[in-house]
Amino acid sequence: MAGTRRFPVWLLAVWGLTRTVLLLFVFRVFLFPGPDVTTDVSVIYHGWYETLSTGTFPRDDVTWQYPPAAALAILSPALLPFLDYAGAFFVLALLADLAVLCLLGYAGTRPGRTLRGAWLWTAGVALLGPTVYARYDVMVTAVAVAALLAGARRPWVMGALAGFGALLKVWPVLLLAGSASRRAWASAAATAGGLALLFGLTAPGAFAFLTAQRDRGTEVESMGSLVFHAARHFGWKGQVLLNYGSVEFLGPYVDWVSTAALALTVIAFGWLLLWRLRVRRLPPHALADAAFVAVLLFTVTSRVISPQYLVWLVGLAAVCLCHRGSRMTLPAGLILAACLATVLEFPVYFANVVASDRLGIALLLARNVLLLLATVTAAHHLWRTTVSAPPPTVPPQTPRTQETLAPS
Repeated sequence: MAGTRRFPVWLLAVWGLTRTVLLLFVFRVFLFPGPDVTTDVSVIYHGWYETLSTGTFPRDDVTWQYPPAAALAILSPALLPFLDYAGAFFVLALLADLAVLCLLGYAGTRPGRTLRGAWLWTAGVALLGPTVYARYDVMVTAVAVAALLAGARRPWVMGALAGFGALLKVWPVLLLAGSASRRAWASAAATAGGLALLFGLTAPGAFAFLTAQRDRGTEVESMGSLVFHAARHFGWKGQVLLNYGSVEFLGPYVDWVSTAALALTVIAFGWLLLWRLRVRRLPPHALADAAFVAVLLFTVTSRVISPQYLVWLVGLAAVCLCHRGSRMTLPAGLILAACLATVLEFPVYFANVVASDRLGIALLLARNVLLLLATVTAAHHLWRTTVSAPPPTVPPQTPRTQETLAPS
């Protein structure tokens, strides 16, 4: 096709070099500073694997907090029987990472697109460090990136992938925030409903995750945790404990902050609904931009902001930057900076964060402020380009390419 560029070899070379370093860390050829991030795979995931292999979900394990399709990711190392469980998982995580790069690279070489997204993904994952390969979130992100890139031309494919992703880790349902296609929504509902029914009928405990987090506290890396990090210096009597698989604050007033976080989530999604009702135009990049904003809103108002959440944001920001018309460059840059702050607060100086000392609080504050700024600026740009800004004056277009709010 005229105007199509080749995938640059030097991009693949940089990706290969940085990913080799990540593999050296997760295989413990070199030791990354801070606690060992690979134990989630070698101990927790492997334990779940043993239970899931018997045909049931780990209902009695409070650390299992995931939708039923997450079992596919946990069981996936069985595809590489010649490796031990952890080694197979790391290799599959690498392949998911490569799949995202290829998707972004292919999209970026098409006319009217850019390779900024592929570069952002390459840099963002490298900055986050070995945690990316020690969690299954990179696999979920690969599904989400594929869904968004398919959305413009094949909304039913996007819907199916979003529905499948929602049963992997819930948040991919937010990919539909900017979709005006009935086919996308119907496909998502059919896929999610069909898979949910299948899991419910065949595997006991498939939906135990729905009530698994009722007694959670406020995780030490969340926005609300900053209240308690500061309060500890003024005599707050609460505790920092490993609870439901993460390090959380438990004690006086924690339930207040957790309730406030939930209220902020409701307010944030109320804004998102208002945006959807007020939207005047949906340019081609709006689908990715809206998904990026929706997941940012979900992240910053959550009572848990684990380091792997940044993998989602890097992937969605990368899809935004594939579009020349997207104005998400600044928010994407802020997410990149947040990746650097994240790897410093976890795992490098996580002991300082848990201790609520000055360094730990400073790193956590920097990361969370960067996320908050990214959310505000991204929401502002989304509103300006779809609600406030008048449609551009352009020559009449064919029905296939004309921007429209009419459902597909």
